[in-house]
Formats: sequence, structure tokens, C-alpha cells
Amino acid sequence: MRIAFTGSHRVGKTSLATAITAYLPHYDFIEEPYLQMESKGYLFPEIPATEDYVSQFRHSLQQIANSAGNIIFDRCPLDLLAYIYVTDKNKNIEIYYQEMLEAMEQIDLLVFVPVETPDRVLVQQSDLPRVRLDVDEVLQEWMDDLDNDIITVSGSISDRLLQAQQKIQSML
Repeated sequence: MRIAFTGSHRVGKTSLATAITAYLPHYDFIEEPYLQMESKGYLFPEIPATEDYVSQFRHSLQQIANSAGNIIFDRCPLDLLAYIYVTDKNKNIEIYYQEMLEAMEQIDLLVFVPVETPDRVLVQQSDLPRVRLDVDEVLQEWMDDLDNDIITVSGSISDRLLQAQQKIQSML
């Protein structure tokens, strides 16, 4: 089964994906594109530009295309396309959107970690709080276009873990 975690930055996606990986030790964990690309020498500016998100989007598409078996993805093309859209509303994303939909067909379960109210994570100005909220809103809207099994988790990390574990167990 392929499981992807989606959500804006600083919502606890990686913490939850890591906890699920411990729960499913026979699954491979695939780091988010930003970290993979950075470890290979890609130099991201402090505030990523649209083209940085496009590069991550392309990398994410490749992650899915080149993977098989039991995989946990920390981020997916859906997230990255939302960042492209939010950071450059004038960019034509029609082709990207179709590529995202096709890639997402390969995902069996999408785990959405939303920004919660009250917010569970203290976000500094340097963390682009407006972008974070806008991406969250776009993700919630676009998920309606997906045919994936989707679970939205909320609460503490232990609450989220339990919700995700129950959903995964029901799919096995």
C-alpha cells in the first residue's frame, strides 16, 4: 500500500509520518522532496520561489513513479502544487494539475494533516504563516477532486496516530 501525507508546513506531517513508519516497519519511508533535494546539493533560498516548488513537484512525481510496494511518502504532488498555486496565482497550472491527478491515482491512502483552530504549532513570521493558511485552504478544496481514500486527522500526535492507524488497519 502507498500512503502519502499531505498538509501545509508546520502542521506535524513529518512527526505523524515517522510515527506511522514505526507502526508499519515493513514500509519504506520516503522523505519529502525538499530534504532529498537539499541533501543532493539543491540550494533553496530562505523563502522558496515558485520555481523551487516546481522542482519539488517534479521530484515528487518521480518519487511516486519510481516506487513500488509498501511506501510512506512525507509529502506528495498535491501539496507542492498547492504551494505553486499559492505563491504564483498567475501561473497556469492546468498541465501540472493533470499530472498531479495522474500521480495521485498511485496513492492508496492520503492522510491530510490540516492547520487546526486553535493552531497546534507556533508559527513564526519567517515560517510564512499566510502561505501556510492559504495552502491549507487550497488542499481542502482540491482533495474533493481526488478519488483516493482520504483521512483527515486532528488532535494531539497520539490522537492523529490512532486515527491513522485505525484507517490503515481497515484497509489491510
